[in-house]
Amino acid sequence: MASTTLPTLSDVAKAASVSSATVSRYFSNPDSVATKTAERIRQAVLETGYTPNRLAGSLASNKSQLVSILIPQLAPSLFIETIEALVSKLSSAGCIVTVGVTEFDAAHNEALIMAALAYRAKAIIVTGEVSDEVRKFIRQSSTTAIEIWDLPEDPIDIAVGFSHWEIGRSLAQFVRSRGYTRPHFVTNPGPRGIKRRNGFLEEWQTGTGCDVTESLMQLPFQPGAARRIFAEIQRLEERPDVVLCGPDWMAQGLIVEAMHFGLRVPEDIAVIGFGNSAVASEMRPTITSVDIDDQRIAETIAEILLNRDRGEEIREKVVNTGFKIIARESA
Repeated sequence: MASTTLPTLSDVAKAASVSSATVSRYFSNPDSVATKTAERIRQAVLETGYTPNRLAGSLASNKSQLVSILIPQLAPSLFIETIEALVSKLSSAGCIVTVGVTEFDAAHNEALIMAALAYRAKAIIVTGEVSDEVRKFIRQSSTTAIEIWDLPEDPIDIAVGFSHWEIGRSLAQFVRSRGYTRPHFVTNPGPRGIKRRNGFLEEWQTGTGCDVTESLMQLPFQPGAARRIFAEIQRLEERPDVVLCGPDWMAQGLIVEAMHFGLRVPEDIAVIGFGNSAVASEMRPTITSVDIDDQRIAETIAEILLNRDRGEEIREKVVNTGFKIIARESA
């Protein structure tokens, strides 16, 4: 029968002919141990089969390397490129990254936040709104809270993102500069989508005085959404000459529907996406889209966490990473 006794840190120290304190230092900061000593410890770990108890260490210090990222939906999702960049950057910095899916449910979102706090997470990265009560819990903790993909006026702790209202304004200016006169705006009913819509409408109506037709997306995003939106467009008295979508996958779906009904993109109807995902540059026609600097968001967050670890004050609580419109074939 196999032994149920787990190897201990003392077993590793004995096998490596060093003190337990040296082994502990090796696990917490390998660079602080001499190269030859570190190699003996590494070999002793392999021989004994020892696994350090990171949870015990985090409880003792009231800190951990756990970073919890919360997103509303895994697929299809606007956040995928940002999440991939974050996981890559934070993992290389020694963080243990978990991703929680809130399913657009405020109660579930807050339950995941409270669970992360209970595990003494190093940081919680959120993409949704948080109640005043939970904001208070976060602020009373030692956990760094980072709101991404937006620029809230009163961030819980730190915000790294961009202005959705400014994106809406810039899209209106872009559409006007391309000579379009009958825009149709597909609105994501979430807070960020509403800001983009409002920014677009304000800029468009100020500049032209013309009405904008609209469709409302449904949450959570569902397959077939583009087909439903295109059917609504087909029923309009006058077909729009440009459609401003939510995510790029919606733009892709609308282009497929338009081509199915014999419409040319962009000659008969232009389409603009959001997020500048890989599909935007690979699709034919390529999709005009709003580019989000995912790498800069990830690098900024990693730097913030590193500075917090050093005990440095974070002076810039709201970081605007900006955006840009990538003009391609679809509009």
